[in-house]
Amino acid sequence: MKQLVQSVKSGALRLVEVPAPSIGPTEVLVITGCSLVSSGTERAVRDLASAGLLSKARARPDLVRQVLRKARTDGLRQTATAVRTRLDDEMPLGYSAAGTVLEVGEAVAGVRPGDRVATGGAGHAELQVVAGLLAVPVPDTVPDADAAFATVGAIALHGLRLAEVGPGARVVVIGLGLVGQLAARLARAAGCEVAGIDVDAWAVERAAATSCDLALVEAGDDTTAAIDAWTGGAGADAVLVTAATRSSDPMRRAPALARDRATVVLVGDVGLELDRRPLYEKELTVRVARSYGPGRYERTYEEWAVDYPAGQVRWTEGRNLAAVVGLLARGRLEVADLVTHRFPFTRALDAYDLLGAPEHSLGIELDYEPSRVDRAAPVVVHPATRTGGGTGVGLVGAGAFARAVLVPALTGAGFDRLVAVASASGLSAVRLAERAGFERAVATADEVIDDPEVDVVVVATRHDTHAALVTRALEAGKHVFCEKPLALSLPELDQLEQAWAASGRHLAAGFNRRFSPAVSAVRTRLGPVPTVISYRVNAGPVPDAHWYADRRQGGRLLGEVCHFVDTCAALAGEAPVEVSAFVANRTEATVAADVVVAARFANGSLATITYASGASPATPKERIEILGGGHTTVIDDFRSATIDGTDVWHGAQDKGHAAQLAAFATAVRAGGDPPAARSAIATTRAVLAALGSATTGLPEEVAG
Repeated sequence: MKQLVQSVKSGALRLVEVPAPSIGPTEVLVITGCSLVSSGTERAVRDLASAGLLSKARARPDLVRQVLRKARTDGLRQTATAVRTRLDDEMPLGYSAAGTVLEVGEAVAGVRPGDRVATGGAGHAELQVVAGLLAVPVPDTVPDADAAFATVGAIALHGLRLAEVGPGARVVVIGLGLVGQLAARLARAAGCEVAGIDVDAWAVERAAATSCDLALVEAGDDTTAAIDAWTGGAGADAVLVTAATRSSDPMRRAPALARDRATVVLVGDVGLELDRRPLYEKELTVRVARSYGPGRYERTYEEWAVDYPAGQVRWTEGRNLAAVVGLLARGRLEVADLVTHRFPFTRALDAYDLLGAPEHSLGIELDYEPSRVDRAAPVVVHPATRTGGGTGVGLVGAGAFARAVLVPALTGAGFDRLVAVASASGLSAVRLAERAGFERAVATADEVIDDPEVDVVVVATRHDTHAALVTRALEAGKHVFCEKPLALSLPELDQLEQAWAASGRHLAAGFNRRFSPAVSAVRTRLGPVPTVISYRVNAGPVPDAHWYADRRQGGRLLGEVCHFVDTCAALAGEAPVEVSAFVANRTEATVAADVVVAARFANGSLATITYASGASPATPKERIEILGGGHTTVIDDFRSATIDGTDVWHGAQDKGHAAQLAAFATAVRAGGDPPAARSAIATTRAVLAALGSATTGLPEEVAG
């Protein structure tokens, strides 16, 4: 299928062929009929993407701080690689559309295949994967061209709801772009009297003819005087700022137009360099609208389809979408006259050229031909130059780590035939195939696993999919390299281990630190003697929305602390036989950000792992001290290793990724014992025992 995407680095647009997407249990697959270009929002996105690095940095200082922190902990080279990988991304554009349901996930209620729906959050593409709560049924009386306005309309409606106004209230809308025009119409439909203000006379003329009782070209004191006269000297009950500009002027203007104790709602994207005094003098309430309502950007609502009871949250983003569709169906809201341009989807690039053109535009719509997408067809990126020769690699998952670390390590290990790559969205798979040389991008993991040209399956997906994918690939007769962890439960791990034992294939997990030159140098010199290991990890915080905070993914304990348990096992020379784990403040173990794990080994070795999220970002991430055999050994962030103060290795930070993939490649080609397969399974059992200990507060023996 075709999808419109934009380069993060340059802002360049293209229509790209991507594999047809598949859906999860809480999602809906929709054949797009019409999508709406939100001129203000998408112009701002395009402008930022087209800007140089310095301008991007000024616009997103939060990301600059993240980069600096990563540079302090991971070094300049690794940080530069990560930044380049991110900049090489492409992002979908668009979020407001309508179409016909093709498939429905088993946990979705209220829509069925064949229903027409308005959709929120999906991009301009022939097929859309939409959150189940954001696919709203559309009656036959509302054409796709009108229903495509529902999401943009919901943004305006949510802003109006935050203003808490009703019939008879006087509302000023600053910024008469698409969202502002819709906000004015919705306010009128609610019985409000509406004044609209914009710097563009063309936008003001359109609003005066259709949606505003008073429409003004911004003229400073004269505009203030006109609003004062319109309100009888009281000022507006609410001011909605729907402009899109880097300037703070729209927000600075709002206090002069508002009455005492009025509400100012920021709906658009504007600057916020404000003077406190006018806000204080009128005791104004300032609210910032978050997109189209409660539920937006919340994982439980959008990903897990957990709706909020109407008695507690009356107007969620999904209900706002439905409200806009209802207003369209009853004729209370009209949008057809807001469409100034219409293009076939195949000319989407021409549509976006309008955003920077002197020609005026408001609603720009893209129309789609009835979809004839062959959902089973792969996207051939690099036609195969040979078949049946070499070791064919298939990759499931095309995230940043796979792109920046795994694929370069695979090719460096001699895996030079990259056959197929799959990702959830399809877009990242195509992008990686183009850059790394995969022959084709496919829609699903099954297509990778079942491909007869694929000999090795690499799993780099979300943690909760690892065990099933590894088991499935082993049962299909493939060698498997899986990013950590192997499994999130003992039943999963038992099934995986049985599949591996029966397969006769090689299995490796991404516990790479045991292959690092620092660990190798220490193990060679110390030998198998009882030791006491202290491993300190400055993990740093992650955003609340990070998938480490998703308990379905095993959290930081199962997802990252497993690395350090495995490294201790490598240094001790065997897997733990007993573990204890503690999390701070009785936090749920699967989502804890601070963890301490203590491990005992049969040979008398002991280890403690202190994993903390609150240290200074200037502190190196990992430090290991090993006391035993008459020596004191220190591994400092995998940049150096010393024994009794004498260097035994130092160099650029190397956590062993390349060496591990090289060992795996040798095993696949030459046979012999799988590198670290048994130890990876043992480590996973130990970490699962640690999770049990953190939950019960008691030590746990590690199952054999």
